[in-house]
Amino acid sequence: MSTVTKPYHIGRKISRIRELKDMKQEALAQALGTNQQAVSAMENSETIDEEKLIDVAKALGVTVEAIKNFSEESMISYFNTFNDNSTANGLVNNANHCTFNPLDKLVESFEENKKLYERLLQAEKDKIEYLEKLLHAK
Repeated sequence: MSTVTKPYHIGRKISRIRELKDMKQEALAQALGTNQQAVSAMENSETIDEEKLIDVAKALGVTVEAIKNFSEESMISYFNTFNDNSTANGLVNNANHCTFNPLDKLVESFEENKKLYERLLQAEKDKIEYLEKLLHAK
């Protein structure tokens, strides 16, 4: 028995595209005007009629050709282009690199929050002191 997946299992392709779009079966079912069980059955079938495929493509926000031509390998190579550190014209492409230390920014935000909390605490203490003065004055 072979564990190799068939190259043209349209249901699996729909399922993977839906997962990559972080969409649940229930959401796709609602967009198609059907129920979750129907979407599950569709994702388990090897073929789907063209009209239904057009509706699924619209619901997923992709083209019918994108569903038909979908492959895990093409997605891996697509996402790897975001981590390409090649040079262009001798210059390094720094478009995806931080120019600051994220931990430093995190520490700065904690310090700022601490200062704001201390100011709020002092304002509350001042308010309590003022109210106590008013009570003692009566």
